[in-house]
Amino acid sequence: MPATTLPLLARRRIASLATLSVAAWLVGCASPAANLPPLPSEAPGPYRLGAGDQLRVSVFNDPRLTGEFRVTDTGNVALPLVGSIAVAGRTAQESERLVERAMRDKSLFNDPSVAIEVLEYRPVFVLGMVERGGQTPYRPGMTVLSAVAVMGGFNYRAVTDEVGITRIGENGRAVEYRGERLSLLQPGDVVTVYERRL
Repeated sequence: MPATTLPLLARRRIASLATLSVAAWLVGCASPAANLPPLPSEAPGPYRLGAGDQLRVSVFNDPRLTGEFRVTDTGNVALPLVGSIAVAGRTAQESERLVERAMRDKSLFNDPSVAIEVLEYRPVFVLGMVERGGQTPYRPGMTVLSAVAVMGGFNYRAVTDEVGITRIGENGRAVEYRGERLSLLQPGDVVTVYERRL
């Protein structure tokens, strides 16, 4: 083999090894959320009640039936004299109509008027590379960044541009999505802040 060929072959091997090293480094630096499906963009709509929500149910002209009630893990709210009403997945307005119908069916009122207000939303959970993991009450308009801020912020090992967001779908199954700092959260979401790979 001519002497002039050796340096060219050596340079090609070094270049190939360098390319492989950079590719391996890039794979190692990729966020663990990279392979997750993106969080679906949903048009803002009316809030739907779920297990853990604290409600104030007001029955006009009868303070005995007015009070604060929590939606149970089965998605029901138990009201005095009325019984258990399935409200999970329904809006407050839809739930008001259900309660009014139940009152008419039980002959409690001829023309009942009910108002339902959410006093406390079910929480959002933040796990992983944050200063203090745990749960925080949901607030309308809450983003990943605002939820992490309540938990003391990202810690020094955190991937800060992508997170995992686990959400319960309408079919009742949990799905993990890829979210970003400004992704809007929903009550009950679980945010996972991943550790940066060095």
